[in-house]
Amino acid sequence: MNKKEKAKRIQKILQECFPNPPIPLNHTDPYTLLIAVVLSARNTDAKVNQITPHLFKFALTPQEMIKLTIPEIQKIIKPCGLSPTKAKNIWHLSKILIDEHGGKVPPSFEELEELPGVGHKTASVVMAQAFHQPAFPVDTHIYRCARRWGLSTGKTVEKVEVDLKKLFPRKDWIKIHLQIIYFARKYCQARGKHVGCPICNVLK
Repeated sequence: MNKKEKAKRIQKILQECFPNPPIPLNHTDPYTLLIAVVLSARNTDAKVNQITPHLFKFALTPQEMIKLTIPEIQKIIKPCGLSPTKAKNIWHLSKILIDEHGGKVPPSFEELEELPGVGHKTASVVMAQAFHQPAFPVDTHIYRCARRWGLSTGKTVEKVEVDLKKLFPRKDWIKIHLQIIYFARKYCQARGKHVGCPICNVLK
């Protein structure tokens, strides 16, 4: 079975297991999604979803966010970890959105990746989920599964992303990205022998 055949088989299983995967991070618009993704660095989506309601109670827009001080933001988001850096990034990116983008989140990879605390993965999530542009964000779950399933031998998330984009239809990238995340959490976790994984068993 070559990689293309594997990818087709894997996509069929993913569709059977998670036909309509929801977006894991709670948000109401591109800005709240951007903030949630920034907070999700080295954190679980569940933890972020616990914290964002407290933050968004005070600030749902860039204009409201910069009215808070960085220490005030840091205090609210402290349970997310890395709060000093994240608080600075959230305040400064909010200021940049106001000064340079009319208070709106820009719908382009280049402009997003220029914002503090926004790397390629964060930009990809925002482009995919907020603006519905084809993107394939690779997190630790997708990186692990892509290598485990023999879809990529890439040693970086960037290389794995390139490989996956070649194997799956462009129109399905956003959905497959979410499907793999949910599948990995339930069936193909990092630890353990993952003997019950429907995909690992099929690929033996």
